[in-house]
Amino acid sequence: MPDTPRPTPTSTYRVQVRPGFDLDTTAGLAGYLADLGVTHLYSAPLLTAAPGSAHGYDVVDHRAVNPEVGGEAGRQRLLRALRAAGLGLVVDIVPNHAGVAQPAANPAWWDVLRRGRDSAYARWFDIDWDRGRLLLPVLADAPEALDDLKVVEGELRYHEHRFPIADGTGEGTPREVHDRQHYELVSWRRGDAELTYRRFFAVSDLAGLRVEDPDVFAATHELVLAWAKAGEVDGIRVDHPDGLRDPAGYLARLRAAAPEAWLVVEKILEYGEELPDWPVDGTTGYEALSAVCGLFVDPDAEPEFTALDARITGRHTSWEDLTHATKVEAATRLLSAELTRLAALAPDVDRDAARAALAELAAAFAVYRGYPPEGARHLAAARSEAGRRRPDLTGALDAITRRLRDPDDELAQRFPQFTGAVMAKGVEDTAFYRWSRFVALNEVGGSPAHFGTPPAEFHRFAAARHLRWPAAMTALSTHDTKRSEDVRARLAVLSELPGRWAEQVGRWTGRVTLPDPAFAHLLWQTAVGAWPVERERLHAYAEKAAREASVSTSWADPDPAFEDAMHAMVDAMYDEPELHAELTAFVDEIAPAGWSNSLGQKLVQLAMPGVPDVYQGTELWDNSLVDPDNRRPVDFAVRRDLLARLDGGWRPPVDAGGAAKLLVVSRTLRLRRAHPELFTTYRPVPAHGPAARHAVAFDRGGAIAVATRLPMTLTRGGGWGHTIVSLPVNRVTDLFTGQVYSGGETPLADLLATCPVALLAPLTESVEAA
Repeated sequence: MPDTPRPTPTSTYRVQVRPGFDLDTTAGLAGYLADLGVTHLYSAPLLTAAPGSAHGYDVVDHRAVNPEVGGEAGRQRLLRALRAAGLGLVVDIVPNHAGVAQPAANPAWWDVLRRGRDSAYARWFDIDWDRGRLLLPVLADAPEALDDLKVVEGELRYHEHRFPIADGTGEGTPREVHDRQHYELVSWRRGDAELTYRRFFAVSDLAGLRVEDPDVFAATHELVLAWAKAGEVDGIRVDHPDGLRDPAGYLARLRAAAPEAWLVVEKILEYGEELPDWPVDGTTGYEALSAVCGLFVDPDAEPEFTALDARITGRHTSWEDLTHATKVEAATRLLSAELTRLAALAPDVDRDAARAALAELAAAFAVYRGYPPEGARHLAAARSEAGRRRPDLTGALDAITRRLRDPDDELAQRFPQFTGAVMAKGVEDTAFYRWSRFVALNEVGGSPAHFGTPPAEFHRFAAARHLRWPAAMTALSTHDTKRSEDVRARLAVLSELPGRWAEQVGRWTGRVTLPDPAFAHLLWQTAVGAWPVERERLHAYAEKAAREASVSTSWADPDPAFEDAMHAMVDAMYDEPELHAELTAFVDEIAPAGWSNSLGQKLVQLAMPGVPDVYQGTELWDNSLVDPDNRRPVDFAVRRDLLARLDGGWRPPVDAGGAAKLLVVSRTLRLRRAHPELFTTYRPVPAHGPAARHAVAFDRGGAIAVATRLPMTLTRGGGWGHTIVSLPVNRVTDLFTGQVYSGGETPLADLLATCPVALLAPLTESVEAA
């Protein structure tokens, strides 16, 4: 928790600055964002990325703004536009890794390949030089692949790949030249097993940086810190701190270098986990996302969805056993190279036993990474669970665990980097695609085994957040979410009709079969959540999801027969008239409740403690799926026009193309910006009456948010009836409808008569103007 108060954004708006949507285009949004109520633009990474990068997380040159998005001149134009609109800037930085897919684009990496250990940049990258040459997994998986090498213009070429040639080693055949280099080109299949440099997760194109070295930190942060010192950056978002060797030390150095910046970290907390006492303002909000979305899921439906999953798959699946298996698989297959490096640090233990013990410990780790003092508890629990599952490894587990308890041990310092990668690849990128019981819960930072968030639990979470991390970010959608907030909001409706869903999906799966029934269930849920979704988008999603699941097909070994059947299933949704009609009719049935959930979770996220972020485009209905689908272009002209109509007095119905959501977003953000004094505390506002469980309400110190939960069940039960909330005795106005209430015991049937959410504020001229 920060020791001293610092200027904090009231809200942020995330923009994916990239080629095709550059800094000048972003600058053109300044007026719209100010009108929306935002206080800070929150940008994707701006430093020079790999040519053509669609995301910017593969930085290749830390010394300059990416020329493909406008360079330094474009950044200056953006700053002027933001200042003119009264907006600040938050930037995303990537300390853990750098892009190396195109070596010639990365001057530091190019020099390392050319000079090896003698390079001035050799210590920038986390390379195990003691294992021999630096392995680069770029070759085709064929014995004769090296026959395609050429020497061209003083470089070694392999098809489109270019590599430097060390001084004095360029004579002879291309193969002879290759064999003299500090690097060795190997099959792409050897990457996961044999690489000699630390990667970002299992991405060989992203090489780990050693920012624990003060010189490396200084060189890779100089430009961004200069912006902060000059007052050109108000906030910094730190990507993936779990990947660093010493996150606490890194963040202390960053805070010292940018003492005035709002600083948030992309730290994914597991259910119930607390953020360490780092010198930051909080996380980027995945734990808030999980709590808010869970509010709109009915916990009572869990047994029926568990039974449905068993019927569909033909077996009872344990989340704990599934994730243990996927994490062991990630540790021993996708991250085999990193596992080998760790095992080599324990020469007193048999190599195979050391690998197995480290993999089991990582798979049993309940969080991404342990930090003092809780880290010792997590390690002890992992040792116990690993021993239960693999009693044959008792000796190796004991020996490894003793080493991991010593903070000065090299193995203990590297192991936490490994557990985070194992969690990410084993759970986020594998188990989330295999476990299809109820996919609305399969989200980054969420726990699919934790079925919903009762209001009382949410209020405890929000109150604790207000006290401990009041300036942390909150989010509902990001560039890393598996499904957008509105897709999850519609899927939450299924928890209100589990029997109806079981009947419907049973009929569909009987009509269109797939050899992998669990994946078929995931695909049916995704289609319902995003419908109507363009055919090509659903095809692309299905292919990515199936390969990530790595059950019936995979990235490394695609199964054409399965994928043909999968794509035929997608096509049937569009081409078979009866199926298409049923799917559309079912979506039409649940869509109104989904819209209610969307408005409810958006209001809760924007009004709860923290700094709310709006991901680009999600101020309207958004049916995005996993990256790259959620980076699709956004039509800002439509949003500008709708906002102008709202400001002209138009009050849309809930289903008016997302305009109701735009109303909720703009009025809530404007109130927070104009009247921060109304958002200084947190107090639950209880509802009383027969439908009390369907309301969630809280008072932020004058601003009161009221949302509807489980709307379908509410309607089936006869509506609000005599359910009431107690409002302050002074008059308040609902910023969404303009209705004025005198306070006291207010019927929810009146308060929520035209809109399923309300934002109440004291009736004053300044509030009305906001």
